[in-house]
This record gives sequence, C-alpha cells and structure tokens, in this order.
Amino acid sequence: MGGGRKLSGLDRLLIQADRALRTLSPGAPTHTRPSPARGEDEADLSEAERRHAAGLMRVNHSGEVCAQALYQGQALTAQLAEVRGEMEEAADEEIDHLAWCEQRLRELDSRPSLLNPLWYGLSFGLGAAAGKIGDRVSLGFVAATEERVCDHLQSHLQRLPAQDRRSRAVVEQMLVDEEAHQHAALAAGGTEFPRPLKGLMTLVSKVMTSASYRL
Repeated sequence: MGGGRKLSGLDRLLIQADRALRTLSPGAPTHTRPSPARGEDEADLSEAERRHAAGLMRVNHSGEVCAQALYQGQALTAQLAEVRGEMEEAADEEIDHLAWCEQRLRELDSRPSLLNPLWYGLSFGLGAAAGKIGDRVSLGFVAATEERVCDHLQSHLQRLPAQDRRSRAVVEQMLVDEEAHQHAALAAGGTEFPRPLKGLMTLVSKVMTSASYRL
C-alpha cells in the first residue's frame, strides 16, 4: 500500500471503519477457503431442528463478529508492529468463519443476530483497551477468548442435530482453526490469564450467546 508508506493513525482508523462495515454488512464477507459444508448433503430437518441449528449458527456468526472487532481493536493499539501484523492476519483468517456461518444461516432460512453492532462495538473497545495495556496482555486476551470460543464450539457439536452434517462440518473446521489461534497467541508471548478472570469471561460470553441465539 502506497509503496511501503507508513500508515498514520488516521489511515488505520479508516481501515478499521471499512472492516467494521464489511463485517456487519450482510453478504460483504468473502471467504478465501471453500466452506467445509460443500461436500455434505442438506439434511431433512424438522422445523424445530432447523430453528435450533439456525440459533446455534447465529451464535457462531456473532462470535466471529466479536473476533473481528477484538482483533481490529487490538491491531489499532498494539505497541509492536509485528504484533499488529499478527492481529490483522488473524482477523483475515477469521473472515472465512464469518462467511461460512452467514452462508449456513441463509441455507437454514435465517439471518445474523440483530445485536451484532452492539457486540462489535463492545469487543472492539475491549480489544483496544487490552492493546493499550500491553502486547503480552493483548495476546493473552486473544488466547483466553479463543479458549472460550472453543468451549462453545465443542458444546455446539453436541447440541446440533446429528444429521445436520453441513452445520457440523463448518463448526468442526472452526474449532480446529480457533484452537490454532489460541496456541499461537500463547506461543507469541501472551500472558496466561488466571482462572477467576477466565470465569468472568465465560459468564459474559454466556450472556452474548443466549441473546444471539434468540435475536
């Protein structure tokens, strides 16, 4: 970009605004990897099963909206250029998940959560605050967040209708990727958060997932 020109604070703000619009606009995210569901046939789901699967995939989509916001907030305030680059690269990888979940929601005749703009704003603020504190804390926050996400994804694999292989394939690949992001953040020097703080994060995530499932 610009022949290697160093980005100003305003440049980065404009980039973040563009990413926010693309994250929250239906149909805007585009994946670089094909959906893991592509090789699976559509299941014959009852209306109740379809609504339940859609609710779970809506939660997963909201989680990816939060991930985008978290990484972008951290990239904006990261102190080291290499950490900023890692955050932006992780956000790019998460776009695949966002697009896969949105595609699956359309297939289930459903939509993303109406609360996504709220989740994005809150997550962006948390990410920016963590980045301000320091890169080790910021990376630790990524690891702790991804750990919570993995817990939710494992739970969803147990709760999704067994015959809904398309949704399950998406969740299974997301779980692989999120575990890799968690380990990478710790390997990069992230601080391991104490158990009480992780417990608080779990409580907050339960509020988000419960609301997104319905709305």
